[in-house]
Amino acid sequence: MPVLSDVSSAREEPAGEDRPGEPPESPRTFTLRQRFVIFLATWVGYGLIALIGTSHRWKVVGWEHWEGVRERGHRIIYTHWHRCIFPGVWFWRKRGMVVMTSQNFDGEYITRIIRLYGYGTARGSTSRGAIRVMVELIRHLRQGKDVVVTVDGPRGPRFVAQPGAVLLAKKTGQPMIGFHLSPEKCYTFRKSWDQFQVPYPFSRIVVLLTPPIYVTAEADEAEMERKLQEMQAAMDRIREEGDSWWDKKR
Repeated sequence: MPVLSDVSSAREEPAGEDRPGEPPESPRTFTLRQRFVIFLATWVGYGLIALIGTSHRWKVVGWEHWEGVRERGHRIIYTHWHRCIFPGVWFWRKRGMVVMTSQNFDGEYITRIIRLYGYGTARGSTSRGAIRVMVELIRHLRQGKDVVVTVDGPRGPRFVAQPGAVLLAKKTGQPMIGFHLSPEKCYTFRKSWDQFQVPYPFSRIVVLLTPPIYVTAEADEAEMERKLQEMQAAMDRIREEGDSWWDKKR
């Protein structure tokens, strides 16, 4: 059984010049009604995450991988599945991470919520603004910030990793570390493509991290594919371990 570490209070100072409290500039124009919905969703979402997140009990498996990367002076490309966003926002808050968020309507209020929790944002997705957002994430990594990539977002397919994080690792020399959050008790939106999860108040949550995966600058197409499959396998492993974690505890 892996050793558990409680790191819920461990925080880093945000790197760079992001000012999370300021409203983000939107790449789109919204109607008055849409702006009202965005405003409402932002503050309701922010409040729910805070209210529920403060009640959770966190346990982390694999924190030594995080520490090893930091000891080598590297930044981190965090990878995760879309279903983990809700608890992930609270757990990784106030670290100055830069998160890729989509340019669609949902992405607008998600961007505003996470900036209130101390994240920076890069607007784009695999289907829209991909090249621009990739350049922006590379710039943030070279400036000494960590970045977060939802590797099966924004529309799936669920639990199938896209290659963007591997390209970031090649371009910057920084490693990928995957994480997965599995609540003991939660509500799962079964009809959503990602089966999005919202943990119940006072639930225990296990956070699992993968070992770092590095990609050399000389990696060719075949090597990039091998690294993508390595990342996929690591992400699958911690998801399966996390989703069965609480069954073993009963």
